[in-house]
Amino acid sequence: MNKRRWQNLKRELVRNKFGLAAILILAVLTLASLFAFLSPYDPNKMEIQDRLQAPSWSHLFGTDDYGRDYFTRALYGGRVSLAVGFLAMIIATALGTTVGTISGYFGGKLDNILMRMVDILMSIPSFFLLLILNAYLKPGVQNLILIIGLMTWMDIARIVRAETLSVKEREYVLYARVSGQSSFFIITKHIIPNISSTIIVAATLNIASAILLESSLSFLGLGVQQPNSSWGSMLNNAQGYIGDAWHLALFPGFLILLTVLSFNVLGDILRVAFEPKVNDR
Repeated sequence: MNKRRWQNLKRELVRNKFGLAAILILAVLTLASLFAFLSPYDPNKMEIQDRLQAPSWSHLFGTDDYGRDYFTRALYGGRVSLAVGFLAMIIATALGTTVGTISGYFGGKLDNILMRMVDILMSIPSFFLLLILNAYLKPGVQNLILIIGLMTWMDIARIVRAETLSVKEREYVLYARVSGQSSFFIITKHIIPNISSTIIVAATLNIASAILLESSLSFLGLGVQQPNSSWGSMLNNAQGYIGDAWHLALFPGFLILLTVLSFNVLGDILRVAFEPKVNDR
C-alpha cells in the first residue's frame, strides 16, 4: 500500500478526535475482554441470594436474575461478540476478495456468472436466511461465525471487483501480462496489494455488521446458548426484567452501540484517508 496513504491516515487521525476515541474504545474493550479471567467472579456461578442487585462498587454492572456478576459476564460476552465479528470478517473478506478479483480480472462470461450469483444472493433477505440456517444447524459460536461469514461477503466482492477492473488496466499490470507472468502471480502480487486499502475499509465495516448480526441472532435465542453469554444473549435475557432491573438491558446494549459506532467511525476515517488524491498519483 502507498506510504503516502498511511501518512494520510496518521494525519486524519490527528485531525479527527473521534477516530482516536474510536481506536481507544476498541482497544480498551478488546483488552478488557481478553483479560476477563482477571475478574474475581466466575461468570457462570449462580448466587441466587444476590439476584437482580443494582450496580455498586462490589458489582459494577449489578447482578443478573441468577445472581451472577454482570460486569464479568459482559467481559466474557465481549469475547464472543468481538471474536464472531473478527472471525466472520476474515471469512467474508477472504471469500469476497477472491470472488471479486477473479471476476474483475478475467471478465467475460466468468464475470457475468459470478456477479449474477452475487446479485441473487444479495436479493435474498439475508437475516431471514441466517435464521433458517441457524435453526437447522447446531447452535454454537463456530456455526455462528461460519454462517455470518458466508452471508456477508457479497458487498466486499462487488467493491473488490470494481477496484480490480480499474487496476488491471494500469501499465504495470499490462506489462506483467505481456511478459508472461501467470494470472495467479499478477492477482496476488500486483492487484491485491494495490487495492488493499479498499479491502481494509470494507473489512472494518464488515466487523460492525457481523457484530450486529450476532447480537440480533443471540437476542432471538438462536446464537450463543446458556450458560455462556454474548452481548446479544444478555439483551435477550434482560427482556423480562426491564421494569425491575434496568441495568440488565442498559449495559450490553450500550456496549454494542459503542463497539459498532467505533468501527463505523474508524471505517469512515480509513475511507477518507485511503481514497485516491491528486498528490497520490
